[in-house]
Amino acid sequence: MSGTQTTYNDKVVRQFAVMTVIWGIVGMLVGVIIAAQLVWPELNFGPWLHFGRLRPLHTNAVIFAFGGCALFATSYWCVQRTSHARLWGGPLIPFTFWGWQIIILLAAVTLPLGFTTGKEYAELEWPVDILITLVWVAYALVFFGTIAVRKVSHIYVANWFFGAFIIAVALLHIVNSMEMPITLTKSYSMYSGVQDAMIQWWYGHNAVGFFLTAGFLGMMYYFVPKQAGRPVYSYRLSVVHFWALIFTYMWAGPHHLHYTALPDWTQSVGMVFSLILLAPSWGGMINGIMTLSGAWHKLRDDPILKFLITSLSFYGMSTFEGPMMSIKTVNALSHYTDWTVGHVHSGALGWVAMVSIGSIYYLLPKLFGKTEMYSTKLVTTHFWIATIGTVLYIASMWIAGVMQGLMWRAVNADGTLAYSFVESVKGSYPFWAIRWLGGVLFLSGMLIMAYNMFKTMAGGKTQDTPVLAPAGHHA
Repeated sequence: MSGTQTTYNDKVVRQFAVMTVIWGIVGMLVGVIIAAQLVWPELNFGPWLHFGRLRPLHTNAVIFAFGGCALFATSYWCVQRTSHARLWGGPLIPFTFWGWQIIILLAAVTLPLGFTTGKEYAELEWPVDILITLVWVAYALVFFGTIAVRKVSHIYVANWFFGAFIIAVALLHIVNSMEMPITLTKSYSMYSGVQDAMIQWWYGHNAVGFFLTAGFLGMMYYFVPKQAGRPVYSYRLSVVHFWALIFTYMWAGPHHLHYTALPDWTQSVGMVFSLILLAPSWGGMINGIMTLSGAWHKLRDDPILKFLITSLSFYGMSTFEGPMMSIKTVNALSHYTDWTVGHVHSGALGWVAMVSIGSIYYLLPKLFGKTEMYSTKLVTTHFWIATIGTVLYIASMWIAGVMQGLMWRAVNADGTLAYSFVESVKGSYPFWAIRWLGGVLFLSGMLIMAYNMFKTMAGGKTQDTPVLAPAGHHA
């Protein structure tokens, strides 16, 4: 790297931060549409826009477009400030942004057309998989290159979480996406049968564990102390949390395959590690929430802190619920029901989206030369709409899910099934309407955020921040 770089590279952070909000609206809009399709089946249009085609588009858009852009933006911001170094990598940096947007657009075209591998969260076909790998390797080079040129010896804990997420996702994506291309738009998995299922859920659960947990914990460890104006509650706990979490998560995948052809001992290993996972997960939640010790009064009038701390509460709830649902006897009731959908969304809306929204609200004014968001009142409004939407969503899914599980296993005295499947569908109907309403509220919050963002951007200055000397307090 020639010459002394005197400013941080905030351009790429700006790009990813703005796209986080835009893709959030797109992904959540598709979610609201597919929720509506379950309530009003006549909304299942034609071959390209029915539930079966739009559902993988929704999951990919919210995880990889919304969540992915949030992770790129926050990790690029955090690694520069905690390393006192400008982002390393030259042309690789814009490549990560534009490459990622192209991947998202390719997903938006190919999935409704029915080009799919059929693997959950890994539906994209082989040419897109190769592009994902190239962008991800570039991301790793930029991130770890910046760590390598850091001006301070210490590597802050948030960077450990971001780093683990980058490495693990690369490993998961490459191994699970090993496939044999037949044509440009069709391939078959290199694995077969139960091995394919095992590798898919090793990938699938660790996409949750690393993409949707470790990366966002990196966000939490940077933005919660920043917004609270307090140091992390326990640095020692953060290190224990890190190693315990990344070791344990890798083993939890088989709990998706209880009562299947997967060997029984493998199912039990997945269950045991899922239960152990409760400890590091709650360690992280406690560390984040206790960072507010001595600053609890700030929650009253700081909506960004409300988002960040509420996200930790949902994280604690989801990471209690997940291990409980991995217990075989509980799973016998919950599996294939809407309870699982409720669990996923208490994590996705309550934890991932809320911590992302709080972090992006923290970044936006700083990225556009403002002291605060255009309207703090609108941020507060967004918080309450999002919280009510999330609670409606998950409560309706819990009730529907337990009801479905109980109806499916109910038997008459003579051993025949007490209910037909269609009766459980009919019983679920009102709860699907409440779920749709919860989704509409959450989407409305994102629209308020977009309005607030564009108003904040208007007339803003976008020059990069100077790099502070290592002895200084990082910005």
